Amino acid sequence: MKKQLWIFTKTYLLFVSIFILQKPLFMLYYHNLFQDSKLSDYLNVIYHGLPLDLSMAGYLSVIPAIIQIISFWVSTNPISVILKMYYAIVAFLLSIVFICDLALYSYWGFRLDSTPLFYFFSSPKDALASASIGLIILLTISLLILCLAVYFLLTKTLIQKKKDTQMPKHRFAISGVMIIMVGLLFIPIRGGFTVSTMNISTAYFSNKMLLNHAAINPLFNLMESISRETNFKEQYRFMDEKKANAEFAQLTDKPITDSIPELFTKKRPNIIFVVLESFMSKTMESLGGLPNVAVNMDKFGSEGILFTHFYANSFRTDRGLVSILSGYPAQPTTSIMKYPRKTQSLPSIPKSLKEAGYNLQYYYGGDADFTNMRSYLISMGISNIISDKDFPLKDRLSKWGAHDHIVFNRMISDLRGKQQEPFMKILQTSSSHEPYDVPFHRLSHPYLNSVAYADSCLGSFIEQFKQTEWWNNSIVILVPDHARRYPDDLSDFSVNRYKIPLIIIGGAVKSAMHIEAYASQMDIAATLLNQVDLPHKEFSFSKNILNSASPHFAYFAFPNAFGMLTPENEMVFNCESGKAITDTGKMPGKNLIKGKAFLQKLYDDLSKR
Repeated sequence: MKKQLWIFTKTYLLFVSIFILQKPLFMLYYHNLFQDSKLSDYLNVIYHGLPLDLSMAGYLSVIPAIIQIISFWVSTNPISVILKMYYAIVAFLLSIVFICDLALYSYWGFRLDSTPLFYFFSSPKDALASASIGLIILLTISLLILCLAVYFLLTKTLIQKKKDTQMPKHRFAISGVMIIMVGLLFIPIRGGFTVSTMNISTAYFSNKMLLNHAAINPLFNLMESISRETNFKEQYRFMDEKKANAEFAQLTDKPITDSIPELFTKKRPNIIFVVLESFMSKTMESLGGLPNVAVNMDKFGSEGILFTHFYANSFRTDRGLVSILSGYPAQPTTSIMKYPRKTQSLPSIPKSLKEAGYNLQYYYGGDADFTNMRSYLISMGISNIISDKDFPLKDRLSKWGAHDHIVFNRMISDLRGKQQEPFMKILQTSSSHEPYDVPFHRLSHPYLNSVAYADSCLGSFIEQFKQTEWWNNSIVILVPDHARRYPDDLSDFSVNRYKIPLIIIGGAVKSAMHIEAYASQMDIAATLLNQVDLPHKEFSFSKNILNSASPHFAYFAFPNAFGMLTPENEMVFNCESGKAITDTGKMPGKNLIKGKAFLQKLYDDLSKR
């Protein structure tokens, strides 16, 4: 019996040891991020991450324990084969999660969860476009080596030699004890006997977010995020329904009680959206950012309507696009674009404009099927979609498809021809996305240079559009899909990570002005539709930025965190740790309950769609 119990214990402890070893390896791999960390930090990361390691090791130990019990009663030959198959699967799982987590952390800024899986499975080509061939080869080789090493370790350590596999004499007693031991595994799996079950927040211990991230078990994080994918109604239950409803009622658009300025010279102008990949306020001098980067955007901000306290709702294109076009807030744990059944129930600016007689068209140099984008656009009423396959192969030279100047040239070529007015056109850029490989060399930093390139393409397009017959009847809305981390050490929880420009220019814009109200992408819908005299009641999360009676705030979401920003209080709350990361302003704490209620009601709405 001692031998059988030792095999069970050894299996569990070996898995725990593998997970413990991952933590210092992660910190050493990102030694530039942890260069100020002391030995005590390494030990604290291991200690506070241990509960997640114990839990995940418990999950992985259940099947070998059950197989071990079965081996007491049947021939050991097939048992050995089954165990080898299981350890091969586990070795591959542990290795691919560890390697992918290492590779992606510098880009995503959070430990591996289900988010990258969505992008990979929806379009592997586009998901890998940010990585170089050399990096992919290196990661593949590393994965194979690690997988073989872990498999060898598991099989040589845990599978008994043939001479040691005789069936035990007291099988009933040993089986009973082993069943009890399997039952005991559910203590570390669950996280003890408290009301709360094991979750990621267990690993949070420091004011330094990097140390908290290092303590997280990436496999546990991935499995937990997958389990959160569809049970929306059960997530983010911060308060009872009555209180959430009361708080949310204060955050919605209100009836107009005062005159609202008319921004346009006509009620139904032609509307062009340019969705700018990864632009941020930091690239504009007029918004307190860097000089000589987005020089055309700076110029357009002075010529048109510039929103000076405007924020992205999230950090990825699929979330940002839905926020812009449907006025629907981004979600921390998922993307509604993953669920065509839900997106088809959303309202949208294109859908409303189409019902009012607008002709719709979408331009994108990349794959429109990436992240279910095509299904979303079509359900929003856009059937005329120009994407990568509509450009000659010689023009699809970037990893994302056609470079921005090619796409802008295609749209301006169409605009020089006959158009059915009023029209709405949307152009989505892509060249300022990693790996920032652009046919343009003005700035040394790859990201800033790619922004300057996209900005130059935009400037050329606007100059040419001004020469067409449609300019005087048109407005052009310039808005990023999201921002990015620049400089590279900018925290994902910093409000500056989400600050973006919103500019409206065009011959149909009445006059230049600055609008200082706090707002985010989801507020474009209510604001624009009011200006063109169309209803927007079904956009329940969108607010008219120009309506003085409506609340003015910006909201953004990041994996398991949210931000709620007003002039009085900028609040960023980490739902994993249950703590505010940022709480500044004249009235600290004011936005915490509001932000929680807003997020709770968002998930109520998401579950019903």
